[in-house]
Amino acid sequence: MGATGHVGSAVAETLLALGEPVGIITHDPEHADSWRDTKAEIIEADVNDVPSLRAAFQRGRRAFLLNPPADISTDTDSEERSTAANILAALSGSGLEKIVAESTAGAQPGNRIGDLNVLWEFEEGLRGQDIPAAINRAPYYFSNWDEQLDSIRATGKLQTMYPADLALPMAAPRDLGKAAADRLLAPAADAGVRYVEGPDRYSSNDVAQAFSDALGIPVEVVVTPREQWEAAFRKLGFSEPAANSYARMTAVSLDGGFDYDERSIRGATTLGEYIRQLVARS
Repeated sequence: MGATGHVGSAVAETLLALGEPVGIITHDPEHADSWRDTKAEIIEADVNDVPSLRAAFQRGRRAFLLNPPADISTDTDSEERSTAANILAALSGSGLEKIVAESTAGAQPGNRIGDLNVLWEFEEGLRGQDIPAAINRAPYYFSNWDEQLDSIRATGKLQTMYPADLALPMAAPRDLGKAAADRLLAPAADAGVRYVEGPDRYSSNDVAQAFSDALGIPVEVVVTPREQWEAAFRKLGFSEPAANSYARMTAVSLDGGFDYDERSIRGATTLGEYIRQLVARS
């Protein structure tokens, strides 16, 4: 699942490079055009149609599960809870021998704290079913900074909601995909929660410096005050409930000190390398 996105595509590419047979699950085959010239099989299924998703799972032995992000103009918590429940329902009768699921660091019980509670509930559902489940808790994605590239280039300012010098666990989506692929290929006994990180932890100041180095311009960090978080999300196109949920998720993550494990699986891609590649592609 998710092979038309950052992490899922990296899972598929890693497996294909190793000669493994891979099926790409998509609700719209046109979205999978980039896979047509590869050895991947394109399988049409809709996360909102449990029988079609179960039929897709029945075509394989092992599955990578990624709960698709909801449109930010909707009530994202409600939408993502629904799709997570559908994925869990589709596992019943699928015949899969192992699953690997992408979750998030900081996953915890709660209400209206975005991915933190939605993916906690997803994890709980996976723990309650019979197929061995490996769960990867991912940190802050490097790719979350991608959409600021044009603005940084134009204004020399990087926007953040975190203290400028606060170092966070972060990782490149490609490294998260490789970690998931590795667990897909590992014995079924390799189950349970593992954390995944990049080679180091980075602050918003570090991100600004990486953009500065790649673009050859000075980049200033601009911190959005907490009382303006919801308004900032609304300005980006989030619905009122989604903005509230994301602001609460940000607060819980910040106040809780960000969840990580010293025994994390470590990716190799540095922040500087990722930003240089992002600028080069642009």
